[in-house]
Amino acid sequence: MIKKIVNKIKNDNERGARHAILEDLFLDFHRSRRQVYSMNFVRGIFFGFGTVLGGTVLVAIIIWVLGQFVDWFPIIGDFIKQIIDAMQRSR
Repeated sequence: MIKKIVNKIKNDNERGARHAILEDLFLDFHRSRRQVYSMNFVRGIFFGFGTVLGGTVLVAIIIWVLGQFVDWFPIIGDFIKQIIDAMQRSR
């Protein structure tokens, strides 16, 4: 029982020390909350833009690959042709 208490205290002290170190590092790099909020805002914009751009490229590649197999799969071939035609008409 005493070993459990000693280990608990030791783990809590280590966790507290890690937390203090991380907090000191955070405060060293970011002096004001405004700087933190502005950095996170810009980061969020770029993350959103990258997600949309990556999703668009991924969908385009999938449609292109499916377009290569239109003749092999006549069941979904008409559906894929409609998607490709709609994309070409929007250009």
